[in-house]
Amino acid sequence: MKKQPRLKTKPQPRKQLAPDSRLNLDARLRRVRLLLTDVDGVMTDGSVFITSDVEFKQFGIQDGLGLMLIRKCGIKVGWISARPSIITQKRAKELGVDYLSQKRESKVAAAEEILQAAGVGWAEVCYVGDDVVDLCLLKRAGVAVAVANAIEEVKNVAHHVTASRGGHGGVREIVTMILKAQGKWEPLLEQFLK
Repeated sequence: MKKQPRLKTKPQPRKQLAPDSRLNLDARLRRVRLLLTDVDGVMTDGSVFITSDVEFKQFGIQDGLGLMLIRKCGIKVGWISARPSIITQKRAKELGVDYLSQKRESKVAAAEEILQAAGVGWAEVCYVGDDVVDLCLLKRAGVAVAVANAIEEVKNVAHHVTASRGGHGGVREIVTMILKAQGKWEPLLEQFLK
């Protein structure tokens, strides 16, 4: 019996967007008027250091600058966290975050209050999350984004998974994508070249 050559199988890469899906993602990004994110694991690397008196979190500077840039381009920003924290409140204030909700109740109810205040619908929302508590918002958002460190279930419902982790450029990555899709990136860069 003649031996059949053994076919080498490559590990299958993570499901990528098809070209028509990429066009669909760009169309979704063009509609964004409100960027909402989770905080721990998205705006931070997910670490929380607690002493007897103080809590510490690590926020990425590039992510923070990204939020300031997108606000400068007329897109509102909100944070929704189910974990109240003075540090989160302080960082949100430093960055000029338009809406901050740190309620332990429903994230959906918190988001709907923000949408009403911002005067936008779900199709105009980009939501960035990383864990099971974010699934309810990801399934509603016009653009659902998972950071690279998100759990698999979050990645599976996302329209886009960032190459960067939360707290390490994941939010900045989606900010840049939104601004490029809306034709606001190049004019923004020109302001920094003067």
